[in-house]
Amino acid sequence: MRNDGLDGKVVLIGGGAKNLGGLLSRDLSRHGAAAVAIHYNSDATREAAEQTLADVQALGGEGALFQGELTRAANVATLFEDAKARFGRVDIAINTVGMVLKKPILEISEDEYDRMFAINAKSAFFFLKEAGRVLEDHGRIVTLVTSLLGAFTPFYSTYAGGKAPVEHFTRAAAKEFGARGISVNAVGPGPMDTPFFYGQEAEEAVAFHKSAAALSDFSKTGLTDIEDVVPLIRHLVTEGWWMTGQTVLTNGGYTTK
Repeated sequence: MRNDGLDGKVVLIGGGAKNLGGLLSRDLSRHGAAAVAIHYNSDATREAAEQTLADVQALGGEGALFQGELTRAANVATLFEDAKARFGRVDIAINTVGMVLKKPILEISEDEYDRMFAINAKSAFFFLKEAGRVLEDHGRIVTLVTSLLGAFTPFYSTYAGGKAPVEHFTRAAAKEFGARGISVNAVGPGPMDTPFFYGQEAEEAVAFHKSAAALSDFSKTGLTDIEDVVPLIRHLVTEGWWMTGQTVLTNGGYTTK
């Protein structure tokens, strides 16, 4: 019998220590997840990861931290294997890992190109692969992409370009894993009110983005608030299981496809 709630479910969150990933870790625990495997990339994020773990435990959930650089396929496999070994199963896998580069094409180096596609495309592909290998039947997979997939804009070629393949990975995985009842989706937020956004933008660009969405006047920041993205992801990994193979832009009317 299919269970569409979070009770008894083990959730693995790539980039689950802070910002949107940290909020997802806490929110899914608050809504009944049995355990959250919180991935973080480097020692620089360790303190945030430990705080998120403490928050999960304070909410009555079980949790554990897993460090790894996910541009290496072997590290992604280890992450899933270690999470399953720790909790006995993995039911839901959410990948929030990403990197932004705002730069003209004429100024982008080969190393920058390689790094952007390794983080935004390669790591997403192998995260999907390992999720498909390790998840229990009727599992749920969500990958974070970007609303720039619906934009016609300069300067984000390697960011939007690196996320674009994830749409195709998502559709293929949805078809390939569907026989096991696993749904696979991508979620593309608009510019989010996190340090991830502000580090790339000049003051005038921030002002533009804060006014560009149809619902900007009703957001506390004018941007996409992470609190408004989490309920959609929670829905996709619970009652929204029938949606699969889709890219959902959640951005208050910032872009569309």
